[in-house]
Amino acid sequence: MINYRVQNIDGLVLKLKNNGVTIVDDIETFDYGKFVHIMDAEGIKIELWEPIDSVFTAMGGKTTK
Repeated sequence: MINYRVQNIDGLVLKLKNNGVTIVDDIETFDYGKFVHIMDAEGIKIELWEPIDSVFTAMGGKTTK
């Protein structure tokens, strides 16, 4: 599975859905961010993640800012 870090996951999922992309599950929200899974045209599962940077940084992760 491939994991992509994204911004505005809600808007992105809406655009993907409108363009025929298969959305595997509902967006799940955790203390450290939101996740959803989609399928690409070749059947590869992709995870989209919108982190909450302040929580992720506190956990020891690096941000792109």
